[in-house]
Amino acid sequence: MIQYNNDIDGSVDDEIFESFNPSLPKSFFLFAGAGSGKTRTLVNVLSRFKQEYGQNFKLRNKKVATITYTNAAADEITHRLEYSSIFSVGTIHSFCWELIKNFTFDIKNWIKDNLTSEISDLEEQQSRSRDLNNKTSVSRAQRIESKKDRLSSLQNIQKFVYNPNGDNITKDSLNHSEVISITADFIKSKDLFKQILLNRFPIILIDESQDTKKELIEALFELQNHNDGKVTLGLFGDTMQRIYSEGKENLGVGLPDSWTKPAKKMNHRSKSRIIDLINKIRKDIDGQEQVPRSENSGGVVKFFAISRSKEKSEIEDEIRQKMKGYTNDDKWFGDHSDVMTLTLEHHMAAKRMGFSTFFAPLYKVDRLKTGLLDGTSTSVNLFSRIILSLYNAHIKKNKFEIANIIKQHSGLINKQTLFKESNKLEVLHSVNNKVNELLSLWNDENHPTLLEILKKINETNLFKISSTLKLALSRVGIQSDKNEQEEETDEDDEVLIAWEEALKANFSEIIKYNSYINEESKFGTHQGVKGLEFDRVMVIIDDDESRGFMFSYDKLFGIKPLTSNDKKNMDEGKETGIDRTMRLFYVACSRAKESLALVSYTDIPEELKKNVIDYGWFTEDEVELIK
Repeated sequence: MIQYNNDIDGSVDDEIFESFNPSLPKSFFLFAGAGSGKTRTLVNVLSRFKQEYGQNFKLRNKKVATITYTNAAADEITHRLEYSSIFSVGTIHSFCWELIKNFTFDIKNWIKDNLTSEISDLEEQQSRSRDLNNKTSVSRAQRIESKKDRLSSLQNIQKFVYNPNGDNITKDSLNHSEVISITADFIKSKDLFKQILLNRFPIILIDESQDTKKELIEALFELQNHNDGKVTLGLFGDTMQRIYSEGKENLGVGLPDSWTKPAKKMNHRSKSRIIDLINKIRKDIDGQEQVPRSENSGGVVKFFAISRSKEKSEIEDEIRQKMKGYTNDDKWFGDHSDVMTLTLEHHMAAKRMGFSTFFAPLYKVDRLKTGLLDGTSTSVNLFSRIILSLYNAHIKKNKFEIANIIKQHSGLINKQTLFKESNKLEVLHSVNNKVNELLSLWNDENHPTLLEILKKINETNLFKISSTLKLALSRVGIQSDKNEQEEETDEDDEVLIAWEEALKANFSEIIKYNSYINEESKFGTHQGVKGLEFDRVMVIIDDDESRGFMFSYDKLFGIKPLTSNDKKNMDEGKETGIDRTMRLFYVACSRAKESLALVSYTDIPEELKKNVIDYGWFTEDEVELIK
């Protein structure tokens, strides 16, 4: 168990500030539990650093790298630091790109080696295929050709491009995963790269470090280990809040003695009853405890053990009504309700909000999940960014905005195209007719399917269609022109089948999906709300509906027995599904400030009630049985 220095009196800020001393830099791991105010500590310490060392850093052209988990967090920190030039604040992807973007020759070699290896693996799989005409083999052949095409085009690339926050679809662009992997590899293997990194960023701070990609964290650990006393590597995090599998397990365990390990123990967010619950949840994991602010006594926690035979939308409304009575808080139910509902998986929220026809098939495919959730999928963005913007301008009858969208996104009227045309007015009339043809799909309050919209875009050539969507169209008998500049196609049968299903959705689902993804709805996931807080939280727990295998609340609550593999992993000290679920449960519960309702569906509600009381997490009167 890690031994931390407590922070009840604010001494942690001083300890971290001392680690930043350029004459005697130290590395540290800050334990910052839920609601502990780590952003405030970060800003306070960096503000002090600017006052004492800022001028020196500016003269020597050095910066403090502060890596955050979201753009919103980066913007907030940058604002609070008054946009000082000695701080480089951004997401992990923007930080990595800033480091590698000028290493074009080395990136080319990395991409070449990686593509060569991938092509070899695919060709070996293809050689074992008994039927080269089945869909899987045909898709694999397309992937091989696409990768070979990208490999041959490398020699013509003068400089790579990359957008950390959006689409990367051209031949000279890198994808998000490549940027992280290339950076980690360069930190480990290239002496010049290491020296440039150390000279530019003698202080590197990583927020939510427990969920930062393992390969990059390990590369930075190695860099620090070989340059102890020359660099400050500061990790802010809480191992109990590691919820993504790509993060490093047991981060903070086995650190060198030279590292400091401060801890922020006060929870500024939640009422005392909620803090007591999350302390009990993590008690057997690492024994860390938080304390509430003196003015934050009270709070309401209720656990509902419910039979899976119940109709969920009705029972969840009934529970909101019950919580209104238990808390004397009108915002739990009614016209002015304000409750954040957390589902275990995004598709559970999609079902409740009404966009599951579009969302569910794509979400089933692992390689599509990230782009679907973070806005980096080119195929999804065609609908959620371009067409949705066009639709919104159309219903507002804003012709100026429609023209702007077409000018920004359509290749039919870009500067290069218009320059070549002798009759520019005729081109503009033609494009206007095509826009009206597309918008006519919404006439008479109709909501067309995504396939109907895609067919019309393909016919009119108004917008660029991704290779994935072109292949999906070809599977339903619609061919599109081959664009020799189109991006690498790396899709297998599973991806294309998913898109075939998703394209059956009505466009109204895109509107709801966009609201959910942009956090404009009152739904979130146990994972996705990490770092956020809400006065009233309802946590939906249902392993059957979630259909996941990474988490099991039934096992956590003792409803299902452990498998032999679970027991083996526990005996060997390896991570189990119960460990992951316990952390997820902690994150979900710790979002609540005032009141918390836990809604758990099960086949045996009586046993569920007994078990959670026996665990000591809830009292008898806090658990309600609904059979």
